[in-house]
Parts: sequence; C-alpha cells; structure tokens
Amino acid sequence: MTAQLNVVSPKDFKSELKPIWCPGCGDYGVVQSIYRALANIGRPAHEIAFVSGIGCSSRIPGYTTAYGFNSVHGRSLPIAQGIKLANPDLLVLCAGGDGDGFSIGGGHLPHAIRRNVDITYIVMDNQVYGLTKGQLSPTAAKGRKTVTSVYGSIERPINPLLQVLSYGAGFVAQGTPADMPGLTALVEEAIRYPGFAFVNVQSPCVTYGEEHQQMKAQKATMKSLSTLGHDPQDFLKALEVATHYGVELHTGVLYRHPEPPATYEQQIRERQTTLSRDALPRERILELFQKHA
Repeated sequence: MTAQLNVVSPKDFKSELKPIWCPGCGDYGVVQSIYRALANIGRPAHEIAFVSGIGCSSRIPGYTTAYGFNSVHGRSLPIAQGIKLANPDLLVLCAGGDGDGFSIGGGHLPHAIRRNVDITYIVMDNQVYGLTKGQLSPTAAKGRKTVTSVYGSIERPINPLLQVLSYGAGFVAQGTPADMPGLTALVEEAIRYPGFAFVNVQSPCVTYGEEHQQMKAQKATMKSLSTLGHDPQDFLKALEVATHYGVELHTGVLYRHPEPPATYEQQIRERQTTLSRDALPRERILELFQKHA
C-alpha cells in the first residue's frame, strides 16, 4: 500500500480573520505570495511559526493558520530566533516593516544574521510609518515630506540591502507585489535557503505613499535581475546592485551564498554531541555539587 502525500494548498494557510489594510495596500499581495510559497513548500500549518513586530505589515501572523506571535515594536527577530532554537523542527518566518525592522529593531538585525539562525525575514518596505499616520521612516528618501518632515527630510535614508549584505546574510532578495509570481518564487526560495534569509518587499502604501511608489509605477519601472543576467553568487556584483536602492527597483535574488555555512542550530547540535561524550550520566550529576559542598 502506497503512502498518500500530504498535499496543501494556499487556502490552507488563510485564517478566518479578514485583513483590514487600506484597499489597494501592497501587503495584500505579500500575504497572498506567502500563502502560495508555503503551499509550494508543502509543510502543514502546525509545523510553521510566524512572528511579527508592530505595524501594518505585522498583522500578517493573524491572517495565517500557522502558529503566530505578534510581538512588540522591533522585537520580532529575537523572538523568532528563540522559537527556532527551542524547536529547530519548526519552519520559522518573521514579518515586519521598514520602521519596525530598521529603526527600533535595527540593532537586532546584525546579530540575527551573524548567528545565521535558519529563519526567513520578510520586510514590507514602503518608506513611511503607515499605521501611525504617515511619519518619516528610516528608508524614506532625503527631501521626503511627511507629517514629521513638513519641510522635507534632511536625513539620508538607510539602505537595507547594503546593510544585510555587509552584515553577511547568505540570502538577500527584493520583490514587489506588482509581480506576484516573482514575489512568490522569492519567498519560496528564501524559505528553502538553509540559514538566515532576507526578502525586502517594496510594498506600496496607498494612503501615505508617493505616486512613483505605487503598483502601477512599479510595474513600469522594475528591473528583473535574472533578465539582466545578474549572477546571485557574485557578492561584489550584489553590493553594486544594492547601491541602486531607492533609485532603481531591482527585483530578484541579489545574493545567494554558493556554499551556505552551518546554521546556529547545526553548530549547537555538534557542540552538544561533542560535550556529551565526556558528560557524566544523569544519575551522577549530584556528585558535582557534593564535591563543592
């Protein structure tokens, strides 16, 4: 008798909670791409954990049937790492926005990358704080006028693509819901990558975003890296592409480590195996305390 395969579909990951984003928000496309990517991966919802911070994009865990944790502002990455290390068999995803990830949460990003915990971090980057009425975000262009920069911002924006590459991320990609098949493929590839994977999604804010950031404009201006002949194993070329952030919209995989290093979880298992060889049996642990009593 042949074993039946456990087939899942995108709707299996869609919860009964209805999204309350503004009509036309790019995040609708992002969550749909996540449903489709998870269906392609084929793991059931109870084997997946989704963590988020605070912001419009951070509502996503509630819209999935996976285990969800809506954390505090900027703290999704440490919680996601803790979940993965406590239960390495779970598939762990993390969602956030540019404000959540690169402002108050910016200090957690380099450490998640250097540890190389096997999680997928999806950031919905729209250059504005949409949930709290349109303030300037860390990725907003210099000169951008918002309710907190009425005369135009005098600050240089953060370049998230350059940041994660310089921190040593093994998988770095950028997509947009203006290209749903492309975005779905990127999310799936990021999940399959064995280590920390980062996907920056240019997800338009229809309420506070500027015209050139909207879906129609993105469709007209986006440049596919695969069409341009980009080699995602070329780290220096990936850095060069990343310098165009905010000027040109490149979509696809900027960098994929050709020989992914061991993940944090793998190294912990190896250390445990090594140390257990010389470890005392459990029944003799008390002897260690009796010696020093």
